[in-house]
Amino acid sequence: MAQFRLKAISSAGKPIKTEFEAQNKKEAQAKIKKLESKNGVQVKALDKKETYVYKVQRPGKAKQSGEQEAYSKEELERALTKLGYKVISVNKKLFDFKGGVPTQDVVTFVSLSSDLLNQQLPYDEILGLLYEDTQNKRMKDVIKEIQKDLKDGKEGEEVYGKHEDVFGKFAAYMLSVASTSGNMAQVFESTAKFLERDAEFKKNLRRSLLMPTVTVLAVVATILFYVGYIFPATAELFLEFDIALPPMTAATLEMSYWLADNWIALTLSFVIPIAVFIWYVRTPKGKLFLDKYIIKIPVIGDLLHKTSIEIFARVFFTLYSGSGQNIDVIRVASEACRNSYMEKQIKEIAIKRMLKDGAGLVESIEDTGVFTTTAISRFRLGAESGALKENAKQLAEYYEIQTTYKMESVIDTINLFINLFIMVALIAITVVSSESALIDMNPQ
Repeated sequence: MAQFRLKAISSAGKPIKTEFEAQNKKEAQAKIKKLESKNGVQVKALDKKETYVYKVQRPGKAKQSGEQEAYSKEELERALTKLGYKVISVNKKLFDFKGGVPTQDVVTFVSLSSDLLNQQLPYDEILGLLYEDTQNKRMKDVIKEIQKDLKDGKEGEEVYGKHEDVFGKFAAYMLSVASTSGNMAQVFESTAKFLERDAEFKKNLRRSLLMPTVTVLAVVATILFYVGYIFPATAELFLEFDIALPPMTAATLEMSYWLADNWIALTLSFVIPIAVFIWYVRTPKGKLFLDKYIIKIPVIGDLLHKTSIEIFARVFFTLYSGSGQNIDVIRVASEACRNSYMEKQIKEIAIKRMLKDGAGLVESIEDTGVFTTTAISRFRLGAESGALKENAKQLAEYYEIQTTYKMESVIDTINLFINLFIMVALIAITVVSSESALIDMNPQ
């Protein structure tokens, strides 16, 4: 998040100077307007902290260059002068691109934090160690800022919430919970497990879908190039000598002419629906529609469905306290499950029933229609035996093992169909080419 500084005059005429964070200047201005209307303050200035590149020199020393964040160029110049430097130049950094943080770096940060907390190391010391060992510049800045905010006594939600773009919504929430929980190490451990599983699942999903898609597109492009360019050049030679073409050769040549005449319409007929679909599923309504029906697709849908239930159960296990209905726990678990339709059903049916009708957890989640029979039976058994937390963990671990094996099966199945597709395409090209070759042997 960007950092801003407000200078204002209160309704009592006293000067106000405060710093706050916002996603961008528009959000910062919206906050200021609320403050003006609510408290009647008079805004004098709103400054955004920017990164400046400076060049300085001490008497008798070599020139030094560096970067520093400040609210203004003049403010930084004054600070450097007070430190005994002669300021040569201070300029705003034109491209302040902080860079991204690889998922693996986030997983490493949370996992190492969990391990070191289990070894009873103070969290501030852990952050210091991780700062020294982290190579990613953006991650170093994040760790340094977390350390500073915690020392300043800020709440966990504020400390980690502003780094949601790095950790992700769920992980940022879990880390903020950890800072106020009685078992910080366990929450970190569960968060690390979630991040590891999430990264592994995404990697396997890309492996199962991306490469086969690229392979199919490459084969299709090869066939189109052969039919549209190479084959006509050969077949038309026979027509020049009034040689009758065999049926498959003639049909392939006709297809080549048709593709050449209609390639624009054909391209648009494929590109436009795909573009519209991608745009639609990026909207809230489209994402809800996609998430509702994607879990019903054979093979891959079942895999995605059980993975979402696994995440729900894992989060539930981590946060469930065993006292009361834990509505907030169910809400957070539904938001983390990575399926907007399941989230909607849990919030609008299960939570509503529990709050309005006083229904129990098991009958409420059963009414949502998004949990498998296995999941419901595990939750029921846990509720009846008083071991709901432990049963949620068992369910998560069971589906983790099952989905891991199932993912391997899905990858093997997809690869089998891709190989069959390539085989059929090669046979078709070979047959047509062989038929064309026989024309030379039997001229008219």
